[in-house]
Amino acid sequence: MAPWSAFWEHNHFAALHPAIAALAGSAYVRGAVSGIGVITVLAGLAELASVVAARRREPAGPPQARQ
Repeated sequence: MAPWSAFWEHNHFAALHPAIAALAGSAYVRGAVSGIGVITVLAGLAELASVVAARRREPAGPPQARQ
């Protein structure tokens, strides 16, 4: 759930516990969740870039048998 979506406002767990509702409504918490999401996306893109770079370095064709 993204903190800027309507799902964040209508959270079932927040409705059950008022302390969670107050915490989830905080702009600081929303910013922290957004920041963690951005870091996760950047880490995923970095990993994807390293996989693509590794595949480009591999020679084309079937692997050679060692003698």
